[in-house]
Amino acid sequence: MELFFEQLPIVIHALNIGFLQTLKLFFVTLIGAVPLGLLISFGSMSKLAPLKGLFKIFIWIIRGTPLMIQLLIIYYFPGLVLHNAIWGGDETGRFVASAVAFIINYACYFSEIFRGGIISIPVGQDEAGYVLGMSKSEVLE
Repeated sequence: MELFFEQLPIVIHALNIGFLQTLKLFFVTLIGAVPLGLLISFGSMSKLAPLKGLFKIFIWIIRGTPLMIQLLIIYYFPGLVLHNAIWGGDETGRFVASAVAFIINYACYFSEIFRGGIISIPVGQDEAGYVLGMSKSEVLE
């Protein structure tokens, strides 16, 4: 029992550090994924068929693969292919690689949410805005 009380502060300290890293990763992901998701959703609704298809395939691949596989690919693939570890081997490099993986993953999910919200607006609502003299961007607001 004595060993338990000796190790408890060490474990709690390690859990606190991990919790703060998780919070930092969450906020970085949120700040990066929302605007990128909006751009991806506009790309997936593009009038240009090749661009629309490219974005749809990208979203399909990202949403169809597990996040853990994406983390491994983003962290190790540049070093294996380019023979240059672009992320570095320290904690900062691992954090940046994981942030990039999370941002790309969540941006694809957010893009589908945004796309669904945008296309769910009935055509009559758009027409009503145009009749009132609003521009296309004002109607979307």
